[in-house]
Amino acid sequence: MDAAQQEATARARELQRNWYGEPLGALFRKLIEDLGLNQARLAGVLGLSAPMLSQLMSGQRAKIGNPAVVQRVQLLQDLAGQVADGSVSAAEATERMEEIKKSQGGSVLSNTTTTTSSSGAPTVKRVVREIQSLLRSVAAAGDIIDAADTLAPSHPELAEFLRVYGAGRTSDAVTHYQSHQS
Repeated sequence: MDAAQQEATARARELQRNWYGEPLGALFRKLIEDLGLNQARLAGVLGLSAPMLSQLMSGQRAKIGNPAVVQRVQLLQDLAGQVADGSVSAAEATERMEEIKKSQGGSVLSNTTTTTSSSGAPTVKRVVREIQSLLRSVAAAGDIIDAADTLAPSHPELAEFLRVYGAGRTSDAVTHYQSHQS
C-alpha cells in the first residue's frame, strides 16, 4: 500500500470513528467474536455483500450507505450486549439475528409482535429504539457523550438522556424510559 492509500485508509477510519463511534473493522470484529459469526454470515445478516463488508472493515470505504444496514448494526450491537450479560441465550441470539436480517429499517423488526402491543401501539422497546436511531443519525456516540458532558453541570437530566439513548444499550434505555413514565 502506498502513502496515498495509507492516508486515505486512515482518513476513512477516522470518519468511521466519528460516525459509528469506532472504526468499522473493530466494530465488526467485536460482533463476529461476540455473536460467534464469520465475516460471510455477518455480511448476510447485515444485508451487505462480503466484498463490501471487507472494504468497510479495511477502511477502503468509509460509510455504510444504507440506513437499514446501519440500523441492523445497532441491533446487532444491542444483541451482542444481551448475549454478553446473559439475558439472551445463543439459541435466542440466532433466532433474533434472523429477525434482524429481515428488518428493513423504519420498522425496527419485521416481527410485529415484538414491535407493537396487541392494541397496535408501539412497544416501549420500539419507541426507545426509534429515539436511539434518531439520535445516532444526528451524531456519533462520542459526540453525543461530549455534548452530555458539556450539559451535565447545568442540565444533568438532559445529559443523562443523551448518554442513555445516544450511546447506551437499548435495555438501559428501556429501563430509563419506564422509570420516567407516570
